[in-house]
Amino acid sequence: MDAPGTQHRNHCPNCLWSRHLDDAVPGDRAAVDCSGSMEPVAVCVRADGEWMLVHRCGGCDVVHLNRIAGDDNPLALMHLAVRPLAAPPFPLEWLIRT
Repeated sequence: MDAPGTQHRNHCPNCLWSRHLDDAVPGDRAAVDCSGSMEPVAVCVRADGEWMLVHRCGGCDVVHLNRIAGDDNPLALMHLAVRPLAAPPFPLEWLIRT
């Protein structure tokens, strides 16, 4: 693979799920006792514009940020990005108040 970010990817490029293996430092493999499924729950953007995946472990609820890769599923990424718009924390009618 020659897309950016594919050499050290820790998630599936299609579904974006991962496995909880690292603890404090990427690559440390200190969480092998957990090994829970890491659900992609959101995306965030760094100050430099790089998109990051937000993963939450289904086993211990730890949250990690992971870099996206150049060949990650763009539809899955956009689905995560717009998810908060589908369920805002307030009634949509509030947007049209004068």
